[in-house]
Amino acid sequence: MQHVVVVGCGIVGAAIAYTLSQFPQLRVIVLDQQPPAQDSTGAALGVLMGAISQKRQGQNLRLRLRGLELYDTWVPQLEEVTGRTILYNRQGILRLCYVGDDLALWQQLADLRQQQGLALHLWDRAELAVNYPQLNLESVIGAVYAPGDRQIDPTAVTLALVAAAQQRGVEFHFDDPVTRVITMADRCTQVFAASGAGWAADWLVIAAGLGSTSLTAALQQPVAIHPVVGQAARIRLPKPLGNPDRQPVITGADVHLIPLGLTDYWVGATVEMPTDLASPIASEEAWAEVWQRAIALCPALTQAVILQRWTGLRPRPQGRPAPVIERLPGYRNVILASGHYRNGVLLAPATAERVSELIQGGSKVL
Repeated sequence: MQHVVVVGCGIVGAAIAYTLSQFPQLRVIVLDQQPPAQDSTGAALGVLMGAISQKRQGQNLRLRLRGLELYDTWVPQLEEVTGRTILYNRQGILRLCYVGDDLALWQQLADLRQQQGLALHLWDRAELAVNYPQLNLESVIGAVYAPGDRQIDPTAVTLALVAAAQQRGVEFHFDDPVTRVITMADRCTQVFAASGAGWAADWLVIAAGLGSTSLTAALQQPVAIHPVVGQAARIRLPKPLGNPDRQPVITGADVHLIPLGLTDYWVGATVEMPTDLASPIASEEAWAEVWQRAIALCPALTQAVILQRWTGLRPRPQGRPAPVIERLPGYRNVILASGHYRNGVLLAPATAERVSELIQGGSKVL
C-alpha cells in the first residue's frame, strides 16, 4: 500500500482526496491547518464557466469542460452517499453584452462551440426584455447564453467530498498544520504536523492555495503564488427576480448575480490586486463600486437586505498561467496542485484526475 499525504482541504484538496479514495491500494491522509472549505473556497461563488469562457481551445478549456462533466456526475452521487443537499444550478449562465462589446466575436465563438459539441446562444435585446424583465437594458446590446454551464455551492460540495472520502477510508486531520517535511535526495519521505503526528509519504500533494508558497519554499523549490482579494455578499429580496422558474446565473459589467433559491442571491465579486501581499486588505471603495454596478444591472436590488458580506483571497501564480498542476521540480514524488486563481471550484475535479494520473503513472517508476 502506498501512502499519499495531501496538504490542503479546500475544494481542490477535497476533490483530490475523493478521487484518490477509489483506489484501494492507496492510503490517503489529508492535513489542513484549519477546517475544510475555508479561505478561497469559502469565499468563492462557484460560477462554472465552460462554454461561455473565451478560452477557445487548449488545456484550460479541457479542464473546464471536464470539471463540468464530472460535477454533473458527482453531485447526485455525493448527495446519495452522504445525505447532504448540494445547491447546484443547472440553468446555465447568461452574460450581458454592452455598448462597445463585439457581438461578431461572440458569434464566432458560438459557431466554434457548435463544432465542439457545445451550446452557446446569442440573444438580442427583445429576447432579454421578454425573458428577464428585471434587467436594466439601457446600455445592453445583447447577451450570450450557455445552457450547459453551471453554478455550485463551493462549501457544500467540499464538505460532501470530505464526507464521501471519509466513508472510503480517507483520514482527515484538521487544525493541524504541517511543520516539517523530511526529504531524501529527490524524494519526500515523511510529513510531520504540529500535533507531533507524522506519516510516511510515498507521495506528497501540495494543494494548499496561498499556503503552497511556504511549503514549496521549505522544499527549496519556491513557487510564488500571490493573493487577489475578492468581495461578495448574500442578499434577500421581497420576491424572486423575474420569472421564478427561469433563474440562471446572470453576469455583466464584472458582476455576478447568483440565485440561491426563493428570494436569496449572491452578488459579487471584486478583483483587487493588493500592494501589500503580506496583509492584503479589501477595499470598501471596490465593494461600493461593485454594488452600484449590480444595482445598475438589476434596479430591484435597491430593495435588497444584505444578510452577509465576506472577503476572500484567491491564489494566483506569478509569471505563469493558472493553475499549476505538475511535479515539483527536483522531486519524483511531490505534486503541486495549486494557484487556480478565480477557477478553483470549476477546475478542481479535473485537477484531481490529473493528480491521480501522475500518481498512478509515477507509481510504476518509483
